[in-house]
Amino acid sequence: MVLGVSGGIAAYKAAELLRLFTESGHDVTVVPTAAALEFVGAPTWSALSGKPVATDVWSNVHEVPHVRIGQTADLVVVAPATADVVAKAAHGLADDLLTNTLLTARCPVVFAPAMHTEMWEHPATRDNVATLRRRGALVIEPAEGRLTGKDTGKGRFPEPVEIFELCRSVLVNGGRTDLAGRHVVVSAGGTREFLDPVRFLGNRSSGLQGYALARAAAARGAEVTLVAANVTLADPAGVKVVRVETTAQLRDAVVAAASGADSVVMAAAPADFRPTTVSEAKIKKAADGSAPAIELTQNPDILHEISHHRTRPDTVIVGFAAETGDDTGTVLDLARAKLERKGCDLLVVNDVSGGAVFGSPDNEAVILAKDGAVVEVPSGAKAALAEVIWDQVVARLPR
Repeated sequence: MVLGVSGGIAAYKAAELLRLFTESGHDVTVVPTAAALEFVGAPTWSALSGKPVATDVWSNVHEVPHVRIGQTADLVVVAPATADVVAKAAHGLADDLLTNTLLTARCPVVFAPAMHTEMWEHPATRDNVATLRRRGALVIEPAEGRLTGKDTGKGRFPEPVEIFELCRSVLVNGGRTDLAGRHVVVSAGGTREFLDPVRFLGNRSSGLQGYALARAAAARGAEVTLVAANVTLADPAGVKVVRVETTAQLRDAVVAAASGADSVVMAAAPADFRPTTVSEAKIKKAADGSAPAIELTQNPDILHEISHHRTRPDTVIVGFAAETGDDTGTVLDLARAKLERKGCDLLVVNDVSGGAVFGSPDNEAVILAKDGAVVEVPSGAKAALAEVIWDQVVARLPR
């Protein structure tokens, strides 16, 4: 792996990214620019990578590093990627070791931009980013937040651990960018329906599967909107996150985002019911020990709505079914009935008997398709299931 580091203040965060790569077993060659060494010195990169570092093509000339490093890489990650390096890469300039490496690399290339908002939004930068993406590079959307000094806006370096997770997805999917130019919407987590200012009705969904889906889609080049219901996980790199609490809020956010989406994956667990009234004050215990009666009403069926009232008829819609089976049928019997009732294109079926799946890093599922296909996914990481789901979606997207 090659970690290219360009000259921005976020270079210090790349040291953490390097540590994540090396501790997970990757052989990493760090290629900083001369400007990057003004922020973090060569001894730091050498100590963390276990290798010498150079910025120019004249060091160890007999090894032809300006060609060899790129040729032998499985993945090149430029983090942070300044506006200057993005421009040089887009125009094929090669005035140092990093830009030479980018020209010779034939493996997946990931750019994690970090710059001030005005620089990111400048037409020149936007054109350069579009050029790199058109050529197959993965350019992550920068995060929003505190920048250098007191500035705040889009252009912040994503959290190193999330860049690391996205890069792992790139390695898993072989650098495919088959969702490039597509907009996908993913929902995650579990909604809450409030009884009073303190208490709510909720469920056990952790949001891990939805976040894995969002991360995998971003790694395959998609523009991703993640609607997160009561999830405390870090924002995936390159993903727009919309936070909600209730099922009504989830419905509004998903419907709004779905209007122009190529695919919608409803991995969230919305509450089926909500209280008809919400107490303005905390509900107190009764002196006689009796419990209050809570009247419930049904929440809107989001999956049914977006499946039967599509703004775009070719949008691929994926639902999830967490089933336990009962005396009316098996898990798959109930799931097939749900697939027909909801009207979605794909249904990911989880057997959650005994609380399985919730909060676990692993998952297993059966994917049922409206066209009759059945895909069994054995137990494994939720990230692996996410890749299979996107494979099924891509196969059904219009060419």
